[in-house]
Amino acid sequence: MSSSSGSFDERALRAQLQSRWMDAYSPMRHIDTILVLATLALTGIGLVMVFSAKLHALTIQGLPNTLYLTRQLIALLIGLVFMAAATTIDYRRMQPFAAVIYGIVLVLLIAVLTPLGTQVGGSQRWLVLGFFQLQPSELAKIAVIVAVAALLAEAKGAPSLVDVCLSLLLAIVPMMLVFFQPDLGTSIVFVWLIAVLFLVAGVKARYLTLLVIAGVAGFILALQTPLIQDYQVRRLTAFLDASDPALAQGAAFHTRQSLIAIGSGQLTGKGLFQGTQTALAYVPENHTDFIFTVVGEEFGFVGTSVVVLLFAIVVWRALSIAATAKDLFGTLIAAGIAGILTLQVFVNVGMTIGIMPVTGIPLPFVSYGGTSLIVWYAMIGMLLNIHMRRF
Repeated sequence: MSSSSGSFDERALRAQLQSRWMDAYSPMRHIDTILVLATLALTGIGLVMVFSAKLHALTIQGLPNTLYLTRQLIALLIGLVFMAAATTIDYRRMQPFAAVIYGIVLVLLIAVLTPLGTQVGGSQRWLVLGFFQLQPSELAKIAVIVAVAALLAEAKGAPSLVDVCLSLLLAIVPMMLVFFQPDLGTSIVFVWLIAVLFLVAGVKARYLTLLVIAGVAGFILALQTPLIQDYQVRRLTAFLDASDPALAQGAAFHTRQSLIAIGSGQLTGKGLFQGTQTALAYVPENHTDFIFTVVGEEFGFVGTSVVVLLFAIVVWRALSIAATAKDLFGTLIAAGIAGILTLQVFVNVGMTIGIMPVTGIPLPFVSYGGTSLIVWYAMIGMLLNIHMRRF
């Protein structure tokens, strides 16, 4: 009896210890709260800035002054659903379906260039789905990350020349489809993304060197052909001399007005809804690509510093997740997301303060744009997923 009792106690103890171990390493116990809070803080700032940017203009037009805010809130709710889904479903299940995800997005990108696409401001980038305008180029960021990560993960840290070429093809096809919309800014994102993924995946230095040489040569060649239009070249180079009177009302107009708005905010800003440059819409697209000027004018250097700090926290968490991921597939996804985020923040903030060309790249979580916000929340969900399953 005593022997049987001892055996029973041992089994019970083992079961209890196993239960505690499983509970301790349960994925849902490892949500990255810092990442979530920083993301929500950026989104909250963005909502307020979008409302401020369009308040005066909507009032003059006799439209509800919460029109853009309401649309962005709807996108946020959808984004939270996507984040929850991306967090819950094990990210490793995406790897076998990478080709399917990529194919669907490719079809959408092609559809944009057909009569199904909607043209706004000279660019054809959207598909109208009822009340919602879908921008497939944003979805393409996730598709390329997942597809290239799945391919390079199979190489197990030693990609061959064939792997490199196939990965390039996976990035170049959507990049060119986006370029012809035309959307030069997002096209640049794909170039940066593939470079980051190649570095993390362990592509040999000689391959990287050849790619850099080919890329520079290709860009120089493109400048000599009608492939890159004159207005795009002017926008890329105007920031080098924004004070040139010949450019003041042309390519450098955005940069000049942006500098005036941010400079007028000084240390602590003019106050919420008190920005004159914002109210009078002197800065074009101040609710999308130039939303950072609203932060600068109304909250000054202090406000812009807070925004940059929050982005630094998100990038730090993404890099940390990439470093501690359980497998190479997770590492590549997290590194790709960190890479895109870093580039978009640097270019967007840079073009508003005159150190980068105006390329039409929005500020993640802060700029107005439904598809962009939803996609970024889906990518945050993927980061949380990788972090939760790192054990």
